Amino acid sequence: MAPLTLNYTDLTRWRLQVKDGRQVWQYLTEEQAKQWPQTAVDKYWLDLDMDTSPITPPPATPLAAARAGLKFYKQLQCSDGHFAGAYGGPQFLTPGYVITMYISGEVIDEARRVEMIRYLLGTAKEDGGWGIHVEGRSTVFGTALNYVTCRILGVERDHPAMIKARGTLHRLGSATAIPAWGKFWLSVLGVYSYEGMNPVPPELWLLPYALPIHPGKWWIHTRMVYLPMGFIYGQRLVCRETNLIRELREELYTQPYESIKWSKMCNNVAESDIYYPHTRLLDGLNGICWLYEKLGPSRLRKWAIEECWLQLQMEDENTKFGNLASVNHPLNMLCTFFRLGQDSEEFKKHKEHCLDYLWMSESGMHFNGTDGSQVWDTSFLSQAVCEAGLAEEPEFQTTMQRALDFLDSQQIRTDPINRKRCYRDATKGAWPFSRRDQGYTVSDCTAEGMKSVLYLQDLEYTTKNVGQERFRDAVDVLLRMQNTDGGFASYELTRGPKILEWINPAEVFGDIMVEYSYPECTTAVMLGLLAFQKRDPAYRSAEIQSALNRGLGYIKKSQKEDGSWFGSWAICFTYGTWFGLEALSHMGETYKNSERAQRACHFLLDHQMADGGWGEAYKSCETNVYHHHEKSQVVNTAWACMGLMAAGYPDPTPIKRGIRLIMSRQKPDGRWEQEGIEGVFNRNAMIAYPNYKFIFSIWALGRFTKIWGNEI
Repeated sequence: MAPLTLNYTDLTRWRLQVKDGRQVWQYLTEEQAKQWPQTAVDKYWLDLDMDTSPITPPPATPLAAARAGLKFYKQLQCSDGHFAGAYGGPQFLTPGYVITMYISGEVIDEARRVEMIRYLLGTAKEDGGWGIHVEGRSTVFGTALNYVTCRILGVERDHPAMIKARGTLHRLGSATAIPAWGKFWLSVLGVYSYEGMNPVPPELWLLPYALPIHPGKWWIHTRMVYLPMGFIYGQRLVCRETNLIRELREELYTQPYESIKWSKMCNNVAESDIYYPHTRLLDGLNGICWLYEKLGPSRLRKWAIEECWLQLQMEDENTKFGNLASVNHPLNMLCTFFRLGQDSEEFKKHKEHCLDYLWMSESGMHFNGTDGSQVWDTSFLSQAVCEAGLAEEPEFQTTMQRALDFLDSQQIRTDPINRKRCYRDATKGAWPFSRRDQGYTVSDCTAEGMKSVLYLQDLEYTTKNVGQERFRDAVDVLLRMQNTDGGFASYELTRGPKILEWINPAEVFGDIMVEYSYPECTTAVMLGLLAFQKRDPAYRSAEIQSALNRGLGYIKKSQKEDGSWFGSWAICFTYGTWFGLEALSHMGETYKNSERAQRACHFLLDHQMADGGWGEAYKSCETNVYHHHEKSQVVNTAWACMGLMAAGYPDPTPIKRGIRLIMSRQKPDGRWEQEGIEGVFNRNAMIAYPNYKFIFSIWALGRFTKIWGNEI
């Protein structure tokens, strides 16, 4: 059969449709496209000509460069006030969506189908494989899942890309060596056997909550992934057999499918993939679970399946069928298909919300890490512009008012339904990462959202729709989230013991079993509380002061001997150290009077590169040791400069060098180009924050002007 010839779409016919934070890419007919012209937002993310003019005169000062950057960036504000953007990088997300659509018998429309193929073929490595993320080396996890995805999407087995990918997959150990999550996806598809994966017993949801192992005490993303997995695994649900399934059984392995001894494959994971090896404790528990699978009473299994289904329904209801994120959304959709069928209203709602995750770019279409980072990016941008003083300038006032309107609209105003029954915390007053309908509190998003609204409402020209009661609701949320170590985690309090990490079953991620306190989250909450306290000093003042003092204690304890802080949500020590220095500074500890601040500043200075910038590679996240990027990065440089300035480092020379680097990378129309990947989660999964190059460059330039003046 001849290799597939693809007719990719006409990029000028794509439009980003936004409403109340929801982002959906639509492909129009030629006639529709004439009636609905592309915006600057559409053109930028599709890398089409925006017909922008060079800034004249060219920026010669930091503030002029910040102003030029904002002049360009404000064009990327959506009609509802938020700043949209891709949130991609992990290469195990699109497969979950495509596999779910195939199993449920749904057809992906032609435009999205071919653009997903274009993205996948374009992000393959030189050896034809795929990694766990776009910058990583080829792995069995990435290669097997994306190979299957390409085949489902219509790429034939003898296409050159498939031949090359298959060769890499076989060289790495074939699909028998895929990690646990991959074993699950291939099993439910019917191209692997459930006998070849370690158990995911749904009965865990029936355990008394007092037990440390109860899923309600796991990190929220982990429990929301293993909930639908348990529902499906507990019934051994599997796709109907098709010709494609039979072909994939031949293609994924180096031996006949029927000859594979599946029971010996449970712990077979390729060396290229393992990040967190099994402990003896996990292997022992898996052995017990296998014994239970053979001897456990069927009545108990049925009871457990019903409990899982109840939990799935509550998750769907509380997120309006959008779900927590991009792994559990297709999984919940798949559970709904198996339980209710594709004609059910619930399944149709899931399918519709899949569109929220699909992001189109000049490279094709992929499944985002969440349904966006709308609140997060808009909050940071608002603070950057306010600190730079640009929010007062008439040219940017409409932009800032629209940002305020968006943040106002996205505060969560209710608590989850049956929240105790589904192990959820109160959310009234919180801000989410993406948008209100997603419905999950995040500590730093709540703090950054509140702080941004406070700053924006301080401006003379803005509306003041968020009143005292709503700010107090946000503070109430934050004060409930402080852990016993004084730090703040991401979504919830730390509920389970850290020893649960010994039974981390995912093999490719670290720190996934329980919530942990993070310097970034802790600093964000501390600064948010301080901003609130300045404007409402009487409300819970003693409790806020106690939280601040305990937070400072955590920040000090989490500082490393070399002066740095490890960043868990972006790359990496540069990011964490900026946050650590912000916390110290806002609590009165600066380079002038604090040995800790001095050590942190010296750490940053020791890693400044020859061109004056900073550049940190994602390997830092994996190894817990600083790794230089091959080239300085504007985002890392901005974080380092902001950290030094927050600490009051007395010599402007190294800071000026960093500022000059940021200015030198600015293009004539005010933009900065995309460089290396910026974000991370669970140590081994890198994810992109493409708006950071605008936000933090503007912020660092503006802060420099405030502290050191406008001469460079």
